[in-house]
Amino acid sequence: MRISRRLQVGLVMAALSVTTGALAQTLLTGAALDRTVSGRRIFLATPLGGEFPLNYYADGRVDGQGEAAGMGRFVRPNDSGKWWVSGQKLCQKWTNWYDGKVFCFTLQKVGEDKLAWRRDDGLEGTARIGR
Repeated sequence: MRISRRLQVGLVMAALSVTTGALAQTLLTGAALDRTVSGRRIFLATPLGGEFPLNYYADGRVDGQGEAAGMGRFVRPNDSGKWWVSGQKLCQKWTNWYDGKVFCFTLQKVGEDKLAWRRDDGLEGTARIGR
């Protein structure tokens, strides 16, 4: 069976677009992960379309303001804690949220200012990198 030249070119282009899409997602690790979040405000996308801001300070402190996402009715709206990079993961421990339990995340850069995250318990979502 012969495949037309046009079909061959189309298949190659489709394969390249799938490969390019996969390469566009970069798993952040070590120093690159630190540079991505240190000194930045990261806006977590919420299920209702809003954003939840988290401030990652260069000295290892992190804080969040839940009022921006309308969370004051459900949880303590503000909290602070610590963050650090452990190999391929961003870890954080809040003072009150999650009863102070440590959670770690893998982060993939999926665009100039977009992240996909996956928490060590399987929860995942997206975020926007602010300044």
